[in-house]
Amino acid sequence: MSNVLSLRIPKSLHEEVKELAHDEGVSLNQFVMLALAEKVATLRTIDYLEQRAARGSRERLLEILAKAPNVEPEPYDRLDAPGGAPLGAGASGQGL
Repeated sequence: MSNVLSLRIPKSLHEEVKELAHDEGVSLNQFVMLALAEKVATLRTIDYLEQRAARGSRERLLEILAKAPNVEPEPYDRLDAPGGAPLGAGASGQGL
């Protein structure tokens, strides 16, 4: 099923999008469709995370954390180990 959406956009934006689509090797239509899909997914994700956060409980989190054993991490998992990830980095070693 295909729907048509007509947009009025500034010429400068149109040229920019056309150039980006060309650089990506896709049609202008496909580029705009993917950009819209990404924006919708982002907004839906934000809504989902806000809903989950609203259900969260700091007290419940602390209860769960209190059950975790108080042990030193394995040598390969230490942040100060040679080659270890810097503080605040994810598994990839990149910042969060």
